[in-house]
Amino acid sequence: MRYFLYKLSSFITTIIIVSIMIFFVFQLLPGNPAQIILGIDADPHQVAQLEKQLGLDRSPVERYMDWVTGVLQGDLGESLRYQLPVSDIVIDRMPVTASLAILSLLFTVVIGVPLGIFIARSDGKWISIFLNVLTQLGISIPSFWFGFILILIFGVTLQLFPTYGYVPWSEDFLGALRSFFLPSFAIAIGNIAIVIRYLRNTILDQSKMDYVRTARVKGLKERSILYGHILRNSLIPVLTIMGLLIADTLGGSIIIENVFSLPGLGNLLIQSITSRDFPLVQSMVLYIAIIVLLINFIVDMLYKVIDPRIRLKG
Repeated sequence: MRYFLYKLSSFITTIIIVSIMIFFVFQLLPGNPAQIILGIDADPHQVAQLEKQLGLDRSPVERYMDWVTGVLQGDLGESLRYQLPVSDIVIDRMPVTASLAILSLLFTVVIGVPLGIFIARSDGKWISIFLNVLTQLGISIPSFWFGFILILIFGVTLQLFPTYGYVPWSEDFLGALRSFFLPSFAIAIGNIAIVIRYLRNTILDQSKMDYVRTARVKGLKERSILYGHILRNSLIPVLTIMGLLIADTLGGSIIIENVFSLPGLGNLLIQSITSRDFPLVQSMVLYIAIIVLLINFIVDMLYKVIDPRIRLKG
């Protein structure tokens, strides 16, 4: 319970700090936000009206409290471009980004874990060295480059998958799967490489532990030692990086959605920035930050359940 309360208090405190930073960063932008949104040639009367709509006639502290109160009530404000509540726009775009994130994480686990085990078992062999080079490339190359390569090979040359847009799951399941395959895999490649290297190193470290030597002395088979002891203890630390990988997945979706013309949150964020829709950008950044923090909080709780040795420190 102490661990839960400690993590919960850290989660709430971090959200408060992040919300303050997000709000006041937008307040520190040079110039009059209303003038920036409408342009330098805008009518002064229109500028004054937008200033009132944005609450610029009140103090920053009052505006922050109003904004936070609205967020707590589920009111993220109104988009200047779409003239719709931000919450409605986010809910409408969420299924696309959620589909990308889920499929990307599925690729990461299904491909990354088996390959990590394989490379660890093949340590020192040429195939292990070759795969290690590939994982280094996977970590080094940005996801949008993989997106362009996948489009060129599987979309343009082989014509196996669509190169832009998407099909809703409710209309055509297989069509939706095909439309999300390339972008989700492009995001997953870097995360797959990270899981492979992390799991490989963890397995090799665990293989040197005393309990492994004891198991071998007792005559247990290597396969039994690996899957019954080493792997079980190696997967626990891997869980700790899943929160970071999910955050990386959300960050990668911002660019990938624009590469594949997918109408998700990342695409919406870029559009709102280019159209200077500051209320939408501000609320979306907070929304994404809360999602990332919430996922990390859940991962911490799962880590506690899986590994009860964790105790509150300090």
